[in-house]
Amino acid sequence: MQVFTLSEGSYSVDASKKFIPFDPAKDNPKDRPASLFIHVQPFLVKLENSLLLLDTGLGYSNEEGKLHLHENIRKAGFDPDDIELVLMSHLHFDHSGGMVHHHHGKMELSFPNATYVMQRGEWETAFSSKSSSYHTDIFDFVQRNAQIHLIEDSGQLTNEISYELTGAHCPYHQVFLIDDGEDKVFFGGDILPEPEELIRKFIAKYDYDGRKAMELRDEFGHKAAAEHWKCLFYHSKSKTQAFVELQGDKFIIV
Repeated sequence: MQVFTLSEGSYSVDASKKFIPFDPAKDNPKDRPASLFIHVQPFLVKLENSLLLLDTGLGYSNEEGKLHLHENIRKAGFDPDDIELVLMSHLHFDHSGGMVHHHHGKMELSFPNATYVMQRGEWETAFSSKSSSYHTDIFDFVQRNAQIHLIEDSGQLTNEISYELTGAHCPYHQVFLIDDGEDKVFFGGDILPEPEELIRKFIAKYDYDGRKAMELRDEFGHKAAAEHWKCLFYHSKSKTQAFVELQGDKFIIV
Protein backbone atom coordinates (compact mmCIF):
# COMPACT_ATOMS: atom_id res chain seq x y z
CA MET A 1 0.00 0.00 0.00
CA GLN A 2 1.23 3.48 -0.87
CA VAL A 3 -0.07 6.60 0.88
CA PHE A 4 0.47 10.16 -0.39
CA THR A 5 -0.23 13.38 1.51
CA LEU A 6 -1.98 15.90 -0.77
CA SER A 7 -1.27 19.16 1.03
CA GLU A 8 -3.64 21.98 0.14
CA GLY A 9 -1.92 24.53 2.35
CA SER A 10 -2.40 26.49 5.55
CA TYR A 11 -5.48 28.60 6.33
CA SER A 12 -7.06 30.76 8.99
CA VAL A 13 -10.76 30.47 9.74
CA ASP A 14 -12.90 32.62 12.02
CA ALA A 15 -16.56 32.69 13.01
CA SER A 16 -17.53 33.40 9.39
CA LYS A 17 -16.26 29.89 8.50
CA LYS A 18 -14.32 31.35 5.57
CA PHE A 19 -10.93 29.74 4.90
CA ILE A 20 -8.31 32.38 4.11
CA PRO A 21 -4.86 31.27 2.90
CA PHE A 22 -2.25 31.84 5.58
CA ASP A 23 1.49 31.78 4.99
CA PRO A 24 3.33 31.57 8.35
CA ALA A 25 6.44 32.97 6.66
CA LYS A 26 4.84 36.32 5.85
CA ASP A 27 1.42 36.55 7.52
CA ASN A 28 1.00 37.67 11.11
CA PRO A 29 -1.58 35.68 13.11
CA LYS A 30 -2.27 38.81 15.20
CA ASP A 31 -3.83 40.33 12.09
CA ARG A 32 -6.48 37.62 12.20
CA PRO A 33 -7.97 37.75 15.69
CA ALA A 34 -10.28 35.00 16.97
CA SER A 35 -9.12 32.67 14.19
CA LEU A 36 -8.12 29.04 14.10
CA PHE A 37 -5.07 28.20 12.00
CA ILE A 38 -5.20 24.87 10.24
CA HIS A 39 -3.55 22.84 7.53
CA VAL A 40 -5.67 20.92 5.02
CA GLN A 41 -4.41 17.70 3.49
CA PRO A 42 -6.44 14.90 1.91
CA PHE A 43 -4.74 11.55 1.30
CA LEU A 44 -4.31 9.39 -1.78
CA VAL A 45 -4.04 5.63 -1.21
CA LYS A 46 -2.83 3.18 -3.85
CA LEU A 47 -3.90 -0.38 -3.18
CA GLU A 48 -2.90 -3.29 -5.37
CA ASN A 49 -5.98 -3.02 -7.57
CA SER A 50 -7.52 0.35 -6.77
CA LEU A 51 -6.87 4.03 -6.15
CA LEU A 52 -8.81 5.90 -3.50
CA LEU A 53 -9.03 9.33 -1.90
CA LEU A 54 -9.64 10.15 1.76
CA ASP A 55 -11.61 13.43 1.96
CA THR A 56 -11.28 16.11 -0.70
CA GLY A 57 -10.04 19.33 0.88
CA LEU A 58 -11.38 22.81 0.13
CA GLY A 59 -11.49 22.48 -3.64
CA TYR A 60 -9.42 25.61 -4.29
CA SER A 61 -7.71 26.15 -7.64
CA ASN A 62 -4.44 27.76 -8.73
CA GLU A 63 -4.14 30.87 -10.89
CA GLU A 64 -4.54 28.75 -14.02
CA GLY A 65 -7.85 27.39 -12.75
CA LYS A 66 -6.46 23.93 -12.07
CA LEU A 67 -7.64 22.21 -8.93
CA HIS A 68 -4.84 22.00 -6.34
CA LEU A 69 -6.04 18.51 -5.50
CA HIS A 70 -5.72 17.36 -9.12
CA GLU A 71 -2.25 18.85 -9.41
CA ASN A 72 -1.13 17.10 -6.21
CA ILE A 73 -2.46 13.78 -7.45
CA ARG A 74 -0.56 14.23 -10.71
CA LYS A 75 2.62 15.11 -8.79
CA ALA A 76 2.24 11.80 -6.96
CA GLY A 77 2.26 10.09 -10.36
CA PHE A 78 -1.44 9.33 -10.85
CA ASP A 79 -4.38 10.52 -12.94
CA PRO A 80 -7.35 12.04 -11.05
CA ASP A 81 -9.69 10.25 -13.48
CA ASP A 82 -8.41 6.93 -12.10
CA ILE A 83 -9.76 7.57 -8.60
CA GLU A 84 -12.28 4.80 -7.93
CA LEU A 85 -13.45 5.62 -4.40
CA VAL A 86 -13.75 8.93 -2.56
CA LEU A 87 -14.18 8.11 1.13
CA MET A 88 -15.66 10.98 3.14
CA SER A 89 -15.19 11.19 6.92
CA HIS A 90 -17.85 13.93 7.01
CA LEU A 91 -19.07 16.80 4.86
CA HIS A 92 -17.86 20.02 6.47
CA PHE A 93 -16.57 22.32 3.74
CA ASP A 94 -12.87 21.93 4.53
CA HIS A 95 -13.28 18.19 3.87
CA SER A 96 -15.85 18.22 1.06
CA GLY A 97 -15.16 21.32 -1.04
CA GLY A 98 -13.00 19.33 -3.46
CA MET A 99 -15.81 16.94 -4.34
CA VAL A 100 -16.45 19.40 -7.15
CA HIS A 101 -14.36 21.77 -9.26
CA HIS A 102 -15.50 25.33 -9.95
CA HIS A 103 -14.15 26.03 -13.43
CA HIS A 104 -14.94 28.92 -15.82
CA GLY A 105 -18.07 29.77 -13.88
CA LYS A 106 -19.32 26.20 -13.95
CA MET A 107 -19.30 23.32 -11.51
CA GLU A 108 -18.07 19.88 -12.49
CA LEU A 109 -17.28 16.67 -10.64
CA SER A 110 -13.69 16.49 -9.51
CA PHE A 111 -13.73 12.70 -9.82
CA PRO A 112 -16.28 11.70 -12.45
CA ASN A 113 -15.30 8.03 -12.47
CA ALA A 114 -15.35 7.59 -8.70
CA THR A 115 -17.99 6.47 -6.25
CA TYR A 116 -18.45 8.95 -3.40
CA VAL A 117 -18.89 7.07 -0.10
CA MET A 118 -20.66 8.84 2.78
CA GLN A 119 -22.68 8.08 5.89
CA ARG A 120 -26.38 8.36 5.09
CA GLY A 121 -27.00 10.40 8.23
CA GLU A 122 -24.25 12.87 7.34
CA TRP A 123 -25.60 13.20 3.80
CA GLU A 124 -29.08 13.97 5.11
CA THR A 125 -27.68 16.39 7.71
CA ALA A 126 -25.76 18.24 4.99
CA PHE A 127 -29.04 19.11 3.28
CA SER A 128 -31.07 19.93 6.39
CA SER A 129 -28.49 21.74 8.54
CA LYS A 130 -28.44 25.53 8.70
CA SER A 131 -24.73 25.49 9.58
CA SER A 132 -22.42 27.37 7.22
CA SER A 133 -20.02 24.42 7.54
CA TYR A 134 -22.15 22.64 4.93
CA HIS A 135 -22.27 23.99 1.37
CA THR A 136 -25.54 22.66 -0.02
CA ASP A 137 -24.83 23.76 -3.59
CA ILE A 138 -22.00 21.20 -3.71
CA PHE A 139 -24.22 18.38 -2.48
CA ASP A 140 -27.03 19.32 -4.88
CA PHE A 141 -24.61 18.97 -7.78
CA VAL A 142 -23.07 15.74 -6.48
CA GLN A 143 -26.53 14.24 -5.98
CA ARG A 144 -27.45 14.92 -9.59
CA ASN A 145 -24.17 13.93 -11.23
CA ALA A 146 -22.08 11.55 -9.14
CA GLN A 147 -22.12 7.89 -8.26
CA ILE A 148 -23.00 7.85 -4.56
CA HIS A 149 -22.82 5.01 -2.05
CA LEU A 150 -24.54 5.79 1.25
CA ILE A 151 -23.49 3.59 4.13
CA GLU A 152 -24.87 3.30 7.65
CA ASP A 153 -23.45 2.54 11.10
CA SER A 154 -20.14 0.61 11.01
CA GLY A 155 -19.08 -2.18 8.70
CA GLN A 156 -16.93 -3.48 5.87
CA LEU A 157 -16.90 -1.59 2.56
CA THR A 158 -14.48 -3.93 0.75
CA ASN A 159 -12.14 -6.73 1.80
CA GLU A 160 -9.56 -4.07 2.59
CA ILE A 161 -11.63 -1.12 3.85
CA SER A 162 -13.69 -0.98 7.04
CA TYR A 163 -15.53 2.02 8.44
CA GLU A 164 -16.75 3.01 11.89
CA LEU A 165 -19.45 5.53 12.74
CA THR A 166 -18.02 7.61 15.56
CA GLY A 167 -20.10 10.76 15.78
CA ALA A 168 -18.45 13.15 18.27
CA HIS A 169 -17.01 15.75 15.87
CA CYS A 170 -20.41 15.89 14.18
CA PRO A 171 -23.27 13.43 14.72
CA TYR A 172 -22.46 11.19 11.73
CA HIS A 173 -18.68 11.45 11.47
CA GLN A 174 -16.91 8.24 10.45
CA VAL A 175 -13.35 6.88 10.36
CA PHE A 176 -11.68 4.33 8.07
CA LEU A 177 -9.20 1.50 8.54
CA ILE A 178 -7.48 0.14 5.43
CA ASP A 179 -5.80 -3.26 5.80
CA ASP A 180 -4.19 -4.87 2.75
CA GLY A 181 -2.81 -7.84 4.68
CA GLU A 182 0.58 -6.22 5.16
CA ASP A 183 -0.07 -2.64 6.29
CA LYS A 184 -2.83 -1.04 8.32
CA VAL A 185 -3.66 2.62 7.68
CA PHE A 186 -6.09 4.56 9.88
CA PHE A 187 -7.81 7.77 8.81
CA GLY A 188 -9.50 9.46 11.74
CA GLY A 189 -10.78 12.55 9.96
CA ASP A 190 -11.55 15.21 12.57
CA ILE A 191 -11.67 12.75 15.46
CA LEU A 192 -7.89 12.48 15.18
CA PRO A 193 -6.89 15.46 13.02
CA GLU A 194 -3.44 16.16 14.55
CA PRO A 195 -0.87 13.99 16.36
CA GLU A 196 -0.63 16.60 19.11
CA GLU A 197 -4.22 15.84 20.08
CA LEU A 198 -3.13 12.39 21.23
CA ILE A 199 -0.50 13.89 23.50
CA ARG A 200 -2.64 16.67 24.97
CA LYS A 201 -5.94 15.42 26.36
CA PHE A 202 -8.55 18.17 26.03
CA ILE A 203 -12.17 18.82 25.16
CA ALA A 204 -12.45 20.90 21.98
CA LYS A 205 -15.22 23.47 21.59
CA TYR A 206 -15.43 22.80 17.87
CA ASP A 207 -16.61 19.21 18.42
CA TYR A 208 -20.29 18.31 18.63
CA ASP A 209 -19.48 16.08 21.63
CA GLY A 210 -16.05 17.13 22.86
CA ARG A 211 -15.80 14.61 25.67
CA LYS A 212 -16.65 11.70 23.39
CA ALA A 213 -14.14 12.95 20.80
CA MET A 214 -11.43 13.08 23.48
CA GLU A 215 -12.27 9.55 24.61
CA LEU A 216 -12.24 8.26 21.02
CA ARG A 217 -8.82 9.79 20.39
CA ASP A 218 -7.48 7.89 23.37
CA GLU A 219 -9.18 4.67 22.24
CA PHE A 220 -7.85 4.89 18.70
CA GLY A 221 -4.40 5.87 19.96
CA HIS A 222 -4.20 2.69 22.05
CA LYS A 223 -5.38 0.56 19.11
CA ALA A 224 -2.88 2.26 16.78
CA ALA A 225 -0.03 1.49 19.16
CA ALA A 226 -1.11 -2.09 19.79
CA GLU A 227 -1.85 -2.99 16.16
CA HIS A 228 0.86 -0.90 14.45
CA TRP A 229 -1.46 1.35 12.48
CA LYS A 230 -0.07 4.14 10.36
CA CYS A 231 -2.23 7.15 11.26
CA LEU A 232 -3.09 9.87 8.75
CA PHE A 233 -3.55 13.34 10.25
CA TYR A 234 -5.70 15.60 8.06
CA HIS A 235 -5.01 18.89 9.87
CA SER A 236 -1.48 18.24 11.12
CA LYS A 237 1.02 21.09 11.36
CA SER A 238 3.89 18.63 11.74
CA LYS A 239 3.71 14.95 10.76
CA THR A 240 0.90 13.97 8.40
CA GLN A 241 1.66 10.23 8.49
CA ALA A 242 3.00 8.57 11.61
CA PHE A 243 2.94 5.54 13.85
CA VAL A 244 1.98 5.73 17.50
CA GLU A 245 3.78 4.15 20.45
CA LEU A 246 3.06 4.06 24.16
CA GLN A 247 5.67 4.91 26.77
CA GLY A 248 4.02 4.20 30.07
CA ASP A 249 0.67 5.97 29.79
CA LYS A 250 1.89 8.56 27.27
CA PHE A 251 1.63 8.49 23.50
CA ILE A 252 4.76 8.97 21.39
CA ILE A 253 4.47 9.95 17.72
CA VAL A 254 6.99 8.09 15.56
